[in-house]
Amino acid sequence: MRNNSNIRNIVILTGAGISAESGLKTFRAEDGLWENHPVEQVATPEGFARDPDLVQRFYDERRAQVRAAKPNAAHQALGRLDREFSGDLLIVTQNIDDLHERGGASRVLHMHGESLSAWCQACDARHRWDGTLRDGPACPSCGEAAMRPDIVWFGEMPYQMDRIFDALADADLFVSIGTSGAVYPAAGFVQQASANGARTLELNLEESMGSSNFDETRLGAASELVPEWVDEVLKA
Repeated sequence: MRNNSNIRNIVILTGAGISAESGLKTFRAEDGLWENHPVEQVATPEGFARDPDLVQRFYDERRAQVRAAKPNAAHQALGRLDREFSGDLLIVTQNIDDLHERGGASRVLHMHGESLSAWCQACDARHRWDGTLRDGPACPSCGEAAMRPDIVWFGEMPYQMDRIFDALADADLFVSIGTSGAVYPAAGFVQQASANGARTLELNLEESMGSSNFDETRLGAASELVPEWVDEVLKA
């Protein structure tokens, strides 16, 4: 796995584990709660329809947490890889924070949406959003007060799946960083990549539910493992 000289196309999947060292909590604790709320209450279309004020307040708080967080060494290493790797690269993140971008990466796809984005359900426009949505602001595009967090909730389709599957089909190397291997469709990406002939590598704090599907698993903190791996790739 350490021979990276023939790697020209890399797909990276990142999960909550890469941002945990920046102080952002993982999506769901073992008790099924997210920041002390049942996930169904704050991360489903039904929850939003039932109590939009609660959901908007919840994501206002998440937005503030993201703005206060700083990219860690793992984000910065992937930013370096993005700048210096001359081959094809796609960083697919399940995270809704912008720490990859602030760490220097630009080839990033947010499959579950972004906390610093608002989606107008009236005209389908998306806008960068740093402030509150709780007071029902008008959409800058159409003027309607129909803005919601630009987050993929349970029961909704992740973004740009066709692009992700195309990238997996062309990948020489698939790397999973800080993911549980429990949430589909992302949990199936390693099998998709393997079926298309890619080598697979997992970098995680502990073994995941999908570790047995990888050619190699390295365990440890993302802030240590990711910079080491990026050094290997760029020196090949």
